[in-house]
Amino acid sequence: MKLKHTKCYIKNYPRPQFVRPDWLDLNGEWDFAFDDANIGERKSWYKRFETVGSAKRKITVPFSYLSPKSGIGDETRHDNVWYSRVIDIPKTKLALGQAVILNFEGCDYVTKVWVGGEFVGSHKGGYTRFSFDITRYLKTGKNVITVKAEDSFAADRPRGKQRWQPENFGCWYQETTGIHKPVWIEYVSVVRLSEVEIVPNFDDLSVDFCFAAEGVGSLDASVEVDIEFNGKLIAKASTLLSSSRTRLTVALNSDNMEWETELWSPNAPRLYDIVFRLKDKGGKVTDTVGSYFGLRKLECKNGGLWLNNGPLYLKMLLDQGYWSDGHLTPPDEEALETDVRLTLEGGFNGIRKHQKIEDERFYYYCDIMGLVVWCEMPSHFSYNQNAVTSVIEEWSKVVIQMRNHPSILTWVPFNESWGIKNVASDIFQQDFTESVYYLTKTLDGERRPVISNDGWEHTRSDIITIHNYCEFGDGIDYAYGDMDKTLSDSFTLGGVPRAVFADGYEYRGEPVIISEFGGIAYAKDKEKGWGYGNTVSDQKAYLERLESLVDAIKKLPYVCGYCLTQTTDVMQEVNGVFDMKRNPKAPLKDIKKINDDK
Repeated sequence: MKLKHTKCYIKNYPRPQFVRPDWLDLNGEWDFAFDDANIGERKSWYKRFETVGSAKRKITVPFSYLSPKSGIGDETRHDNVWYSRVIDIPKTKLALGQAVILNFEGCDYVTKVWVGGEFVGSHKGGYTRFSFDITRYLKTGKNVITVKAEDSFAADRPRGKQRWQPENFGCWYQETTGIHKPVWIEYVSVVRLSEVEIVPNFDDLSVDFCFAAEGVGSLDASVEVDIEFNGKLIAKASTLLSSSRTRLTVALNSDNMEWETELWSPNAPRLYDIVFRLKDKGGKVTDTVGSYFGLRKLECKNGGLWLNNGPLYLKMLLDQGYWSDGHLTPPDEEALETDVRLTLEGGFNGIRKHQKIEDERFYYYCDIMGLVVWCEMPSHFSYNQNAVTSVIEEWSKVVIQMRNHPSILTWVPFNESWGIKNVASDIFQQDFTESVYYLTKTLDGERRPVISNDGWEHTRSDIITIHNYCEFGDGIDYAYGDMDKTLSDSFTLGGVPRAVFADGYEYRGEPVIISEFGGIAYAKDKEKGWGYGNTVSDQKAYLERLESLVDAIKKLPYVCGYCLTQTTDVMQEVNGVFDMKRNPKAPLKDIKKINDDK
């Protein structure tokens, strides 16, 4: 597949929908130390990190110390870890009116930052981007950045697939403490854009922008927008900026557009390029940002999913986003592109990114290559007030951070009642899921479908999803052949009866998707591990079982899609379509044929 990158694309740039050319990659070698006694702050390691002594070692950022790619590969628990690095700041970057922004794409869980021994700030949460303006802490020449990350086995906060016991168990794996996504610096003006929400309007052929800016005040700053399609300027507009948020609607040039061939879809991921220019009162450009969007429309209607006014049948892979040497962190950008390409080559049109907010470049490749994504919140596993506030705070940031990606078609804040184990009958937990449902709708200008509790015990939900790991298609026939019975009764998974709906909720015509099935254990080299049902012994048995399950689901007239577990093996799980090295367990052409067959 020949890639058609967006106009603003810069290789390895961590934020591909908000691109500035003047940046510094801080991935690579940092000084590192464990602080098991948690004495680092008391001993002022942020001032004298170089004197940590024998505890100091080197680490390769952005890999967690538990992973081999970090250069450490220590799989034991360390709740407090320190990082330090020297950066060289040119004099020109500290000129009047300039600013330096330090960005972290993800660091688990509490992050504290010092520059030159001075405390800059802190952040709580493991999966989302955060930034600090470090300008006033810097001097020309060499500067020391010091980072402390604090983690724990607490289960009342978002963990995803990170274990909260000393050893891996079930489908939970090694924890990811500390920096696990890119770290980078941007050189910007003090008068700059900080965020732009982009909401395409399919029905009236326009796009809404909502701008947030820094340093504007009463400077009468304005923003100018250029929109191109296939290198041709199709729209241009501008507006004055206020000190809060400013909205602008731009009509696309319909006279010269052929709309049927200029929409975003899995088969044809066409994108529009954008340039934002922020100007001061005198007309001087203070900030230039590159971006893009896709024009498309998603609806839940008539019991199905509709994309661009046509039915969409989802054929997805459940993808946990683990690599053998980097754990949650991909080895490089090419690895992200490879995962998207292999998924498409297998005849799948979507990914359910499971229990992880992936490196944002993954969503970029889904955008440009045409792969639908379900964006899912990493779960917490204990229910209390801290869990409620932690989930709401971090999920809000997830939605705001990811909402401009055209590939994201669905939000999934909860999975299989994890962290809300009594949601079937507990009114407080039901209210929690409903509040997150409506919060998500409020934060997402496109108002994408929200799945309240993927798998079972749904409350307010735009799509009804079912998980089932029976071995063969006759089990699918038996369990779901009768739509009315399926959507009114409990069903059995591993001997545990689960209701499709929580108490007080019922089916209201929503689309139905089998969003987990398969999980066929097949390890070519007889590695130890587990999957669902009996282990298959060869490719032929693997393909026969897969075909049996997929064909049975496709015969259910009320079901509009499925999600196969899973993309790759993950540590003790050997139920991937690929092993952890991304080697397919059966020819992709055969898997594609199973997906493509009617």
